[in-house]
Amino acid sequence: MTNQDFIILGAGASGLMLAYRLSQDTFFDDKSILIIDKQDNKGNDRTWCYWEKDEGEWDNLIRKSWPNILFGSKEFSKTVNLDDYNYKMIRSEKLYEFLWEKIKLKSNISFVKDKVIEVEEHSNVVRVKTMDRSYSGAKVFNSIPDSDLYKVQDRYPVLQQHFVGWFIKTESNEFDDSVATFMDFTVAQKGNTRFMYVLPIEKNIALFEYTLFSETLLPLNEYEESIKKYLENKGIKEYEIIEKEKGSIPMTSYKFSKLNSKNILNIGTAGGWTKASTGYTFKNTTKKTRSLVQYLKQNDDLSKFHKSSKFWFYDVLFLDVLAKNNGEGSKLFASLFKKAKTKTILRFLDEETNILDDLKIISSVPPKNFTIALLRRIF
Repeated sequence: MTNQDFIILGAGASGLMLAYRLSQDTFFDDKSILIIDKQDNKGNDRTWCYWEKDEGEWDNLIRKSWPNILFGSKEFSKTVNLDDYNYKMIRSEKLYEFLWEKIKLKSNISFVKDKVIEVEEHSNVVRVKTMDRSYSGAKVFNSIPDSDLYKVQDRYPVLQQHFVGWFIKTESNEFDDSVATFMDFTVAQKGNTRFMYVLPIEKNIALFEYTLFSETLLPLNEYEESIKKYLENKGIKEYEIIEKEKGSIPMTSYKFSKLNSKNILNIGTAGGWTKASTGYTFKNTTKKTRSLVQYLKQNDDLSKFHKSSKFWFYDVLFLDVLAKNNGEGSKLFASLFKKAKTKTILRFLDEETNILDDLKIISSVPPKNFTIALLRRIF
């Protein structure tokens, strides 16, 4: 059995980003670090987007950024200039390559290609069993989600942000590549919260992603037929599908932190780092991994890394409303974007607002359903 100081389970964004940050800090040069995943080269399995002020840490990896975003619905539509913000896009293959390049330079970090079967904590050691062998580590960071943990409970609703996307290429220049369509609710809602997400990468290349916030997934053909119809409505008839993607991201305020212990910390989606009300994970992972590395220099108890905040409760109420009134999501978001400043919304979703900003957001959404949700949570 191999003994390690740190074991990272999963070589996705959160696992590799943590390993990368450890590799860049000389404080951890004497620590043995093992990464375990059944796959090391995941390629373009993800497209991450986030908004950010000015220059950022990952700007050298950005595929495209947009200074403007469009919100569309039958109730209200607008295109907004983000001023000092930009909406940024990173393809996962480029990020993985960059992180691996830096990680592989460190002799104290190793990788094992294997499938994790079991993780057990024994006093001051954690044993990780894989298909081929077992490992022991002082600290384990797990990024492999187990959906059964939050699906079997009913205290907090569980929605999915599920989507199918087509990267298409047209012969002529069809797109304004200075505007990203953040949400377009003009598609048929059919009793759910459904919208189109459009990222024009070039004037003749764009990602069209049919997205839902709902409990259950659809048959593949329903997503794809909706993309076809949307393209037809936009007058786009001649195009080539150059790539496809699909995914499902859990949206829940389930308390993932209760799964942590002194020596095991769940990270990424497995640790609740996905923003429950939006499904965005990348920027939160950037922040959390940076904080975690600093925490490890001074603290031994991983169970105390997580800190609760008011934003967790805001997300609880939002998901309560969205779960109970899934067909009214378009009206909810339209009211928010109509009444609140877009930059305030972005800061709120980044959990960077003060109480005054919070009140502006709260007063921008339809009060009835949120009042009912609040009373249910209290009583």
